Amino acid sequence: MSSIERILYPPVEPYATHRVAVGDGHELYVEEVGRPDGVPAVFLHGGPGGGLVPAARRFFDPDRYRVVLFDQRGAGRSTPPGGLRGNTTWHLVDDLEVIRERLGIDAWLVFGGSWGVTLGLAYAQTHPTRVTGLILRGVLLMRRAERDWFYQGGLRHLQPEEWERFVAPIPAAERDDVLGAYHRRLHGPDEAEARACAAAWGRWEAVNSSLVPDAGLLDHFTADAHALPIARILSHYVWHGGFLDTDTQLLDGVDRIRHLPAVIINGRYDLCCPPVSAYDLARHWPEADLRIVPDAGHSAAEPGIAGALLRATDEFAARLAG
Repeated sequence: MSSIERILYPPVEPYATHRVAVGDGHELYVEEVGRPDGVPAVFLHGGPGGGLVPAARRFFDPDRYRVVLFDQRGAGRSTPPGGLRGNTTWHLVDDLEVIRERLGIDAWLVFGGSWGVTLGLAYAQTHPTRVTGLILRGVLLMRRAERDWFYQGGLRHLQPEEWERFVAPIPAAERDDVLGAYHRRLHGPDEAEARACAAAWGRWEAVNSSLVPDAGLLDHFTADAHALPIARILSHYVWHGGFLDTDTQLLDGVDRIRHLPAVIINGRYDLCCPPVSAYDLARHWPEADLRIVPDAGHSAAEPGIAGALLRATDEFAARLAG
C-alpha cells in the first residue's frame, strides 16, 4: 500500500448522483458521498476543466460528512464537454447556489484546491452566509504575476527543459506572449494544430503539478480524448484573468469573509502556485490558519499535502458538528 493510500479515508462510492441543468446548454454531474445527515461540504476541483477524480471523495470522513462533488461546466462528466458558452467564474458561482438549493443545504464547508481556491473565494465573498468555513489548498488568486510566472516564462528558470517542450509549438516571433499564442491556437480553426498545442499544454500542466511528475496525471492531461477540452477551458479562464474585475479582487474581498474559519495549505515547493500567494492571502486574512507543508509541491496526492488536508477536514468536522 502506498503512503497516500495509508493517509486517505478508504474508497467510497456516492450514495446519490444527479444531473443538474444550469442554463446555457450546460448540465452538471453532481454526486453526494458520506452520510445524508453529515456535515455539509462542497469539493471544488482544480483546472479549470480538470474534473473530478475518485480520490477526491477520500479527503473527508464518510461517517461525519455529507460531501457534494461536481464536475464544473465543460469538465469531466458534465456536458457539453469543453463547452465555453456561458462558462465564466460567475456562472460557476451561480451553479454552486443552484446545486446547494437543489440539495436543500443551508450552508456548507468549501474545500478547494488550486483553481478551486479561486472559485471558492469568489463564491464565499459573493455568498458569505452560505459558507461555514474554507479549506484552501495551493492558492491561486489569478493575479497577473501568477499567470506570468507559469505561462510567460518565470518558471522556465526551474524547469528549462520542460519550458522548451512547452514553447516548441509556438514560433519564436510569438514567444513574447506565449499565453496569447496558445490561446489563439487552442481556439483557432486548425484542429490538428489545436490538438498538438493541447498535448504540449497538458504536459506542462502535469509535470509541474507535483514534486515528482505523476505518470497517470501526465497521461490524462495529454490523452487525445481529454487534452483539448481541458486546455481550451483552462486557457479560456487564464486568458481572461479568471473573469475577475481587478488583479487584486479576491484579496480586496477578504473582509467579507474574515469572520469565517479558514485553513490555507500550500506546499513549500509548489511550482504551479508558489507559496507567496498563500502568504499574501494570509496577510489579508490574519484570522486564517496558514500551514506551509515543507516537503511538498502542488498536488493533493503528495503525502504531506494529503495529510494536512485530512487534518483540516477532521478539525472542521469536530468544529461544525456541534
